[in-house]
Amino acid sequence: MRILIATDAWRPQVNGVVSTLERMTQAAAEFGAEFEFLTPQGMWTAPLPSYPEIRLALPNLWRIGRQIEEAAPDHIHIATEGPIGWLTRRYCLRRKRTFTTSYHTRFPEYVSARFGVPEWITYAWLRNFHAPSAAVMAPTPTIGADLTRRGFARVRLWTRGVNHALYHPRTKRALDLPPPIFLSVGRVAVEKNLEALLGLDLPGSTVIVGDGPARRSLERRYRHAHFLGAKHGEALADIYASADVFVFPSRTDTFGIVLIEAMASGLPVAAFPAPGPIDVVAPGAGVLDEDLRAACLKALTLSREKAREHSLRFTWKESARQFLDNIEMSRLDLRQPTPPTERVGVARIAQRG
Repeated sequence: MRILIATDAWRPQVNGVVSTLERMTQAAAEFGAEFEFLTPQGMWTAPLPSYPEIRLALPNLWRIGRQIEEAAPDHIHIATEGPIGWLTRRYCLRRKRTFTTSYHTRFPEYVSARFGVPEWITYAWLRNFHAPSAAVMAPTPTIGADLTRRGFARVRLWTRGVNHALYHPRTKRALDLPPPIFLSVGRVAVEKNLEALLGLDLPGSTVIVGDGPARRSLERRYRHAHFLGAKHGEALADIYASADVFVFPSRTDTFGIVLIEAMASGLPVAAFPAPGPIDVVAPGAGVLDEDLRAACLKALTLSREKAREHSLRFTWKESARQFLDNIEMSRLDLRQPTPPTERVGVARIAQRG
């Protein structure tokens, strides 16, 4: 099958959407799938309001249609709800082409945190976007159930993976800081809730890896913390393996690939019992508690081997298999419609394993 993925998020952006699409499509080659990407590359762009590091494409329908027709895909998947996503959706509807979509980002919570827009307004906008989709792929059962409760239809599970060859326990430590080391990795932005970690009275050292619009202000306010900027590849893997606890203060992530990168590195997790950690972190591999400080201290007592062992459940091969199965099931559903009450949802897929 030749699949076209339309996405507003692409290099040079560094985020979970880009990582997921790159790693999953590489793994999908084992199943014989071929991929083309419709991305902002080569298009005019403009900075995202309040987040100039991210630039939005400014495409037109004619160009989108031309690129799709040149790719001649068997199936179209729309990964994001940005300008490229909306115009690809419009193209598909005009030509009565089947397409699937995925839900990567909790925009309603982000927009509410940044601009004070009520979440229900943004959810209504997203519900309209995904309504014609043959399958809406959600990263965890909890997120999928929430979308279903909010009126999204045909929701299916599409999990994430981790590169276990890159992220693994190491004997040599790359951080020469007083232990224990509490590490957080990700975009330094208001929606990541980093102040919930930075405001804690913890022993040892607090380390933040990543960049973003909130970095300068947080560095000025929390001078005890070590801000290392963005890291990638072996340098990032070394830092993971050098820490003692991975702290994930976000309440708005849909999955949190950094969680499984940390656990693969032998790093127990401390987090709030929020979407993402609820489905990704298992007992023994981390601690979920509304008291984040208590979670951090308890995570210090957990086995690094258990964290690594739990991470082995998440592979990009399994992620690719789920993605391709979702496409095939959606195409079968269109050929053989079933009553709405019997459609396969996230919960039933999770039960199947």
